[in-house]
Amino acid sequence: MTAWLLFCALALDALFGEPRWLWSRVPHPAVLMGRVIGWCDARFNTGPRLVNGVLVVMGLVAASAVLGLIIEALPLGWLWSMLGAAVLLAQKSLVQHVQAVADALRYGPGEGRRVVAMIVGRDTREMGEADVARAAIESAAENFSDGVIAPAFWYFVGGLPGILIYKVINTADSMIGYRTEQHEAFGWAAARLDDVLNVVPARITAGLIALASWSARAVEVVRTDARLHRSPNAGWPEAAMAGALDVALSGPRSYHGAVRDFPWVNGTGQRAIGVAEIEAAIAVLWRGWAVVLGGTLLLALF
Repeated sequence: MTAWLLFCALALDALFGEPRWLWSRVPHPAVLMGRVIGWCDARFNTGPRLVNGVLVVMGLVAASAVLGLIIEALPLGWLWSMLGAAVLLAQKSLVQHVQAVADALRYGPGEGRRVVAMIVGRDTREMGEADVARAAIESAAENFSDGVIAPAFWYFVGGLPGILIYKVINTADSMIGYRTEQHEAFGWAAARLDDVLNVVPARITAGLIALASWSARAVEVVRTDARLHRSPNAGWPEAAMAGALDVALSGPRSYHGAVRDFPWVNGTGQRAIGVAEIEAAIAVLWRGWAVVLGGTLLLALF
């Protein structure tokens, strides 16, 4: 049953994405999660911050699990579960955001910088065309894992409670999981649990990218370079995408005015990249999604 619901959710998300007419009238579940996490940050990020952060994460997990179980127990619970999963998957919106960078880059680096700044956290003011393209491709690979494969995996494993738990922890990590004075202790539990929840999906994503591109080079770059990434999980899909497209990813970049000298992933790959490489990455995303959809259908049938 869960496989059928996931199959339908994947298809609905790919068809309809994030309808503006709906989310302009009611808040998206991810927005509600963000509001709850923001309130917790303002209320409990004080005193014994590490302990408080652990308790907040435990509360978020428990509340998400209970909410998911309640929704599944409602009349037509299977339908609400499927629709909830479709809302929390992000294939179409991911592709739209990455495509927007490619479209903007056709008008020059300035437009590319303006649009890519909406999807990455690094400094964009001094970016050239290749930097914009690299940022977009990295975002595509990482968010294919975080926004599509990981939610689908946890829905398959744990139904609506599973995907809700994953999404609230992933949202918490993006809001408070930073190594800053304010959040290093309070956000520690959110960041570590997010790492744990992404261990398996990140590696599945790398395999999907390699399979979707039919690329032995992708497998080789994952084997040699995934560990070079600053993240224990994001390096896997990024390395696979770097190998699949034969482009160099990661590398030096600036955050808050300070240049960080990160190592290159697939450092021998192309560095003079642009619109064509972004759109090649989008094609890989769709082929990877198709593999997941087909695999889910097979699981549902057999």
